Amino acid sequence: MKLTKYAHACVTIESSGTTILVDPGTFTEGVADLLRVADAVLVTHDHFDHYDADAIRAELQARPELPVFAPSTVAGALDGANVTAVASGDSFQIGGISVEAFVEPHAFIYGEQPQTPNAAFLIGGSVYHPGDTFFVPDVTIDTLLVPTSGPWVKLGEAIQFVIDAKPRQAIQIHEVLLSDLGQQMSARMLGPDGFGGVPFTILPVGESVEI
Repeated sequence: MKLTKYAHACVTIESSGTTILVDPGTFTEGVADLLRVADAVLVTHDHFDHYDADAIRAELQARPELPVFAPSTVAGALDGANVTAVASGDSFQIGGISVEAFVEPHAFIYGEQPQTPNAAFLIGGSVYHPGDTFFVPDVTIDTLLVPTSGPWVKLGEAIQFVIDAKPRQAIQIHEVLLSDLGQQMSARMLGPDGFGGVPFTILPVGESVEI
């Protein structure tokens, strides 16, 4: 199984000829091209940095059969034959790739802001994409995708997320608000020589890793 990192929280997972696109948001260049070759799309929540609504709607007009799985706030706003609102505990297959969904409120930011539903996904029984939460499900996680920047992110909570999830390895996502220096500092804190205690990778945009 191959994971390719794109801007911010966007990744693809490929296995046995199936490509799953996760969180194609407005920060991702070439998102229309990624959607065009995707066999399915997973969206964690309705914030623009994870969900380019216009690009997804355009692809659904061209391919209404494209499977899209997302929380109700996203699914209800899209028009497609195979748009599915996921609930916590849902599991399904995309090609030969298994997916499990865990729906929790978006991480708290400040004040009275509504906490939109967030669907985290365990993909292929290995890769866990949390969206905008540090929720740890009661499953075995091989590869943990770890948000490192954003108005809701606190580094200490990211460290605890890695410790609690107990993955074999961790890969940075949600990094767009950090400078290169900030990313390197976070990697040191989260990695094997810091508090996280597991290999931590900063995967450049467009590069891939075999899981």
